[in-house]
Amino acid sequence: MSVILNKRSPEIPELMRILRHTLILALGTCLAFPAKSQSVMTDDPIAAMLDSLANVKVLEVAFTKPAFPKNNKYHFEADSIPRYDDYTFEARLAKLDAVSPCDLVYNSHVKGFIDLYTIRRRSLVSRMMGLAQLYYPMFEEVFDRYNIPLELKHLAVIESALNPNARSKAGAQGLWQFMYPTGKLYGLKVTSYIDERSDPYKETVAAAEYLKSLYSMFNDWQMVLAAYNAGPGTISKAIRRSGGKKTYWEIRPFLPRETQGYVPAFIAANYVMNYTAEHNIYAEVPRKTYFEVDTVVVKEPMTFAQIGAALDVSVDEIKYFNPQYRKDVIPPGGNALCLQKDKIGMFLTNETEIYAAIKAQNTTNAGLANTAVKEVQLTHIVKKGQRLSDIARKYGVTVADLKTWNYIGKRGLKPGKKLTIYIQKAVEGKPENVEAKANETQLAANSDTTDNKKLAENIKPKKTTSAPKEKTTPSTGKETSHTIKSGESLYMVAKKYGVTVDQLLKLNGLSKNSTLSIGQKIRIR
Repeated sequence: MSVILNKRSPEIPELMRILRHTLILALGTCLAFPAKSQSVMTDDPIAAMLDSLANVKVLEVAFTKPAFPKNNKYHFEADSIPRYDDYTFEARLAKLDAVSPCDLVYNSHVKGFIDLYTIRRRSLVSRMMGLAQLYYPMFEEVFDRYNIPLELKHLAVIESALNPNARSKAGAQGLWQFMYPTGKLYGLKVTSYIDERSDPYKETVAAAEYLKSLYSMFNDWQMVLAAYNAGPGTISKAIRRSGGKKTYWEIRPFLPRETQGYVPAFIAANYVMNYTAEHNIYAEVPRKTYFEVDTVVVKEPMTFAQIGAALDVSVDEIKYFNPQYRKDVIPPGGNALCLQKDKIGMFLTNETEIYAAIKAQNTTNAGLANTAVKEVQLTHIVKKGQRLSDIARKYGVTVADLKTWNYIGKRGLKPGKKLTIYIQKAVEGKPENVEAKANETQLAANSDTTDNKKLAENIKPKKTTSAPKEKTTPSTGKETSHTIKSGESLYMVAKKYGVTVDQLLKLNGLSKNSTLSIGQKIRIR
């Protein structure tokens, strides 16, 4: 129904008031958001890291789709997406906050990230929950040793979405997103063959040491989280700009935009990983969890293809459990191999035969007997006008390699900057060094796949019983003892001596819940 208004109609003043108010609002919006800022906003880094989980091919072998529980706790339908009011979110976070030193408050900033996890990226949260069954027990073990709040394990959710191969646009790598210089500072080695920033255990230890160092500076866990993202220098500047304020929410307006969302995202990650059932989200089922895998120290260099042929395991599965190796090669120098327990048992049972067969295969490959390639480190000084692509082309490497070896920064290259570059150089004679041996192994991997089939035939693995771990070391083997030092765990002792945790538990009459004490002697065979 239309209404005809004349000049004397009482509705005219009210209509004019509404129009004037609308015009003022529109003008205010234009002034607040000038044309220059109307460009498309950059993608949220946390959402982008979540999305990366959907495109990692190697993760496809790691999971089966979650089976929806028909008798679920809240009787949801399979496609139901529950939604709650602010009071419910606040009450649930209050329960978590009561037992946490991390000040898990609820506000509109936190709610935005809760919506990201529970509504817009539900399927990827399911995948993260599956990855958590592999990594969270190890995080908790390390953080407990360093006396760090266990809630900080959820920090890896916002850093990498629990993807050990995650790489940021700035060049940060791994579960805990270490930049090259920071990783080097905390003992994480990066070479052409191995990037320890993607080694789940070593990087977690480095993260624990870094977090503890930051806490000694700021004495507040929310400030530690902000410093982990932006760097302690940026936090110190924000404190000065705020007039000496000492809490995260007080200095938040003076922080970079990404860091302003970092602590709210961490609080939301704590919430969602504790209340998944309430949001009708269930974990993708990992084929192996933390308690179903083990590690062994590999004494000779070998390729993933050779390991797969010897142990009847796919290369993708080896990649999944060993993300630190960059070229599908385990280089020499006593590096670790992680696989499911029965495969580790098979490796130890047939270790001598595997090494002999691989050595024979490498020797028969053409050119390996007399020619080797070693890795040489060079330094390049950037000249005016040079681009990364120009430098990469000059040395025969990739731009990604240059970014891995060097911190480039947002402003790009500056004249005079020194870049570290690794190149491969051919040498005559039998390989005598680590790099040459690793290259020899890489060349063997590139040989015809029939060689690996012959390798599997030559090994003829000895069969293990249903408990292969018990047979991996002969009962008549030489026995020694180890005295437990401060901070040591059974995992560390097992790794040091090249045995397994299960072997140590059985030999010493311990259980997985046993507590070690400083000075305690552990038998090792």
